Amino acid sequence: MNTVTIRDAGRGDAATLAGFNVAMALETEDKRLHPQTVERGVAALLEAPEKGFYLVAEVDGRAAGCLMVTFEWSDWRAGDFWWIQSVFVQPGQRGRGVFRALYREVRRRADCRGGVCGLRLYVEERNKNAQQSYRRLGMRRTGYLVMEQELAN
Repeated sequence: MNTVTIRDAGRGDAATLAGFNVAMALETEDKRLHPQTVERGVAALLEAPEKGFYLVAEVDGRAAGCLMVTFEWSDWRAGDFWWIQSVFVQPGQRGRGVFRALYREVRRRADCRGGVCGLRLYVEERNKNAQQSYRRLGMRRTGYLVMEQELAN
């Protein structure tokens, strides 16, 4: 297996990250996203570190996967939950520890930063492979059901 290295995403990664997000939405939810809108969204987060950050996993100097972390204040715990979102691993790199390396880096950063009360993510109900991966890393299903109402922006 090749070594997985993790780095912070930069402005130059916006198109790659957007492409990963578009591929992930199509694969996991059969949802077609508008690539230019996604790229604008990725770029906006990269320009505003108070909103969150992206990590890129590389194998042999090439992007093999990514994830985004956003912050949610919990008044119940007086700390931030870090939401892991936009997880994608290139199909040819799956099962090789790419997501595990990304997750461990998120956990390391959360532990070092302090004030982080937990890590959360949401996963498509039918995505059993991802759920299994998350369980192996110590995550568990909560009693919460995610609900939403989309608004025009």
